[in-house]
Amino acid sequence: MATATVSVPRNEQLPTPATEPKHRRRRGHEEDQQARYFLAKDGSSPDKPELGAEAANEGEALIKAFQTKSGLLYAVVVYKAEAEIQGGSPTLVKRLVRK
Repeated sequence: MATATVSVPRNEQLPTPATEPKHRRRRGHEEDQQARYFLAKDGSSPDKPELGAEAANEGEALIKAFQTKSGLLYAVVVYKAEAEIQGGSPTLVKRLVRK
């Protein structure tokens, strides 16, 4: 069986992947803090979600959902659509609504 070797000249550098910023903002972290958690109503499904009782936090919602027949829970984040004017033209953006 033949073996092929590839040599790279010492003066030539291999391409390096672009470095990521050290302090990346975690997308969605703020949204996770503002989510409200609801158990699914009896008969609810992912195709037809119906919100039941609200849980105080995610941990409580997980425990209560695990104890139900469906095991479903819903995390709800509320946004408001607003218009921003940039360069003379409006752009629609979503703003997180705080509790």
